Amino acid sequence: MLRVVACIDGSRAVHAVCDYSAWASRHMEAPLMLLHVLDDERYPSEPDLAGNIGLGSREQLLTELAELDRKRSKLALEHGHHMLDEAEIRVHASGTSEVVKRQRHGNLAESLVALEKDTRLFVMGLHGESSSDSNLHIGSQLETVIRSVERPILLVPDEYSEPKTAMLAFDGSATAFKGVEMLAASPVLRGIPLHLVMVGADTAENWEQLKKAESMLSGLDVEITLAIRQGDVEPTLHAYQEEQCIDMLVMGAYGHSRIRQFLVGSTTTTMLKSATKPLVILR
Repeated sequence: MLRVVACIDGSRAVHAVCDYSAWASRHMEAPLMLLHVLDDERYPSEPDLAGNIGLGSREQLLTELAELDRKRSKLALEHGHHMLDEAEIRVHASGTSEVVKRQRHGNLAESLVALEKDTRLFVMGLHGESSSDSNLHIGSQLETVIRSVERPILLVPDEYSEPKTAMLAFDGSATAFKGVEMLAASPVLRGIPLHLVMVGADTAENWEQLKKAESMLSGLDVEITLAIRQGDVEPTLHAYQEEQCIDMLVMGAYGHSRIRQFLVGSTTTTMLKSATKPLVILR
């Protein structure tokens, strides 16, 4: 059975990650995995001294530094176990019973790719471990993960609020219709009223595309609202979300080429930086 995978780390969003992943597990009737990945670059499982042999009096210093690295990695591993134990207690308290814990040593994106064939949804915090009240920024590995995995990712803010409504940012592109197909086949928005919102010209062609998407989502058996707004994409979507009191935004990721993103920037990245509510990213 496909599962929900919650990425547990030391960030300020870890409690929200637990709460949102527990909600998703119950909502989709899917088992939950709590995952902690120990970064192999920061905490190598075995220090690499290749190329440093034969340095005479410095060999002892290198050996001592390697031993310190081993101790740091061991402590980080133990800290990870404690975080997973605390996360398990929290999700159990919310009523989620089918939970497993996993700890991996390596790269986060590669670890998630290895798990995705058995995964329905990944859950991660929006803000990195170094974020503070005065300096919020997206996690350093977030964009790499989004570009690497093909399963939907639920990116969550620091505080939990149960999603009651959702909106899909829709632009009529082939990528957008693939996202609609994914939503139609997934229980992630089951029973949640949905707004389909296009930022663009108020034309018959655009309304036709919206109605086509609405038809594709009819199997969800939820109330669907169609809307077209004009303006810049990011502020217009956020304004609509606030206006309609929508809890969760669903959008496709990185629909343009890397060259275009370099030239004009990425709407996805901008939305990540400015988001204050959960985002579901579709690939």
